[in-house]
Amino acid sequence: MAGPTRTCVGCRKRAPAVTLVRFVAVGAGDVFLLRPDPSRRLPGRGAHLHPDLACFALAERRRAWGRALRLTGVVDTGSLDEHIRAVSVPHGTTDGGASAPHPDSKVGRPT
Repeated sequence: MAGPTRTCVGCRKRAPAVTLVRFVAVGAGDVFLLRPDPSRRLPGRGAHLHPDLACFALAERRRAWGRALRLTGVVDTGSLDEHIRAVSVPHGTTDGGASAPHPDSKVGRPT
């Protein structure tokens, strides 16, 4: 069984849900905090993102948070940014994951 697929709000590519980070908006009124949901149990509408700084940057640039979660107001991405940075750093590197290829990238893979 392959499991469900979801679309990354950053790069807009479909991937198995288990390879993406789910996040939800917590808050009310005009300010929302994007909270990572690694256990996939938090209530509310969720969206998904590759655990990759490039996808996070694309989502920021496209202002995809509000559309993906159907929000109006200010979105605080600090908590999600910290989580993505923590899970995207490859072991043994100190560059913050900047040199790590995207999971779909063919660069550096043996043929």
